Amino acid sequence: MGRRLNIVFLATIAIATILQSSSAQTAYVVGDASGWVVPPGGPMVYTTWAASKAFRVGDTLVFNFASGVHNVARVTRANFDACNSTNPLLLLSNGPANFTLNETGNHYFLCAFPGHCSAGQRLAINVSAAASSPAPQPSTPPPQPTTSPPASTPQPSGPVPAPQASSPSPISAPTPAPSRPPMTYIVGDNLGWTVPSDGASAYERWANGKTFMVGDILVFNYATGAHDVAEVTREAYQQCNTSNTLSNFTTGPTRITLGTLGEHFYICAITGHCNAGQKLAINVTDGSPTATPPSSSSPSPSPSPSTPTPPSSSSPSPSPSTATPPSSTTSPPPPAGDEGAPPPPPGNSATSLGVAGLSVTFLSFIIALFMC
Repeated sequence: MGRRLNIVFLATIAIATILQSSSAQTAYVVGDASGWVVPPGGPMVYTTWAASKAFRVGDTLVFNFASGVHNVARVTRANFDACNSTNPLLLLSNGPANFTLNETGNHYFLCAFPGHCSAGQRLAINVSAAASSPAPQPSTPPPQPTTSPPASTPQPSGPVPAPQASSPSPISAPTPAPSRPPMTYIVGDNLGWTVPSDGASAYERWANGKTFMVGDILVFNYATGAHDVAEVTREAYQQCNTSNTLSNFTTGPTRITLGTLGEHFYICAITGHCNAGQKLAINVTDGSPTATPPSSSSPSPSPSPSTPTPPSSSSPSPSPSTATPPSSTTSPPPPAGDEGAPPPPPGNSATSLGVAGLSVTFLSFIIALFMC
């Protein structure tokens, strides 16, 4: 009986380990319900789908397609841009096809059937390192060091004077709360990056109300050759001057990570597009409570103690510089609409069935042992 209990205990630990390891991986069905097809909406369909996902090493891409009608070719960036499938890194011909993301960086996929890639059946993603589990916290706090007087110190023979109150130790200012995780914004949402029919106000309305922070990503969805993205100075933005750009991206879709604080200005450098309203201005903050300096016309009042303490000759009052500044209780408003990147969806039934199958195997083994 004791041996059976030991086997049951070990099998339970094994099942828990498998469940924990598999829960950290996510299976993404490419295109969701649409599957891997020639999208009726063009290349932006899969670009928009990928923009809201956070792909990590260990995740799986599931390409749902009919064998003989489509396939999946993994290619280089150059072949992806040119829709060239003559020398793929990998070719999957039987659908549905699963591809496990086993390395970080950019990955490019397309359908190698003639005309399918040019019609928009292609996917570009960026893979990050797998999230590490947090370090375990100690069960008991470490002992605080105590200071004891040296043993060789002579004791006074006379009466011991009353101990003097020590000065209060300064209290350090609280650390600002960590800012939110980086978000991905699709510029213009469904409009994409194009010449808007209602002029420059289209992108002004889109940016209004959003909080852009360092680390956020802007995704400019456009067809290569029809538009581009140029970052310019404020003066060049106002004049639609493209003669001296800070940076210029010509391959769509373009992903730009906001790495510096302050104002950022983007325009399309194709002749006439900026003047027609294809321009975007945003302001980037760091998200900390002290990011915005106080206005000079309305100085903030200094905090006053709620219960004044009378001065004492034996207890000096603490210096005003040690007072803890009040922390901000107002969080930045969450971005409205669907411009932010939603959290990645949970794994699909493929991962769950694999885990369930292993669990059933272990449980069947345990039941068989009890029946012996």
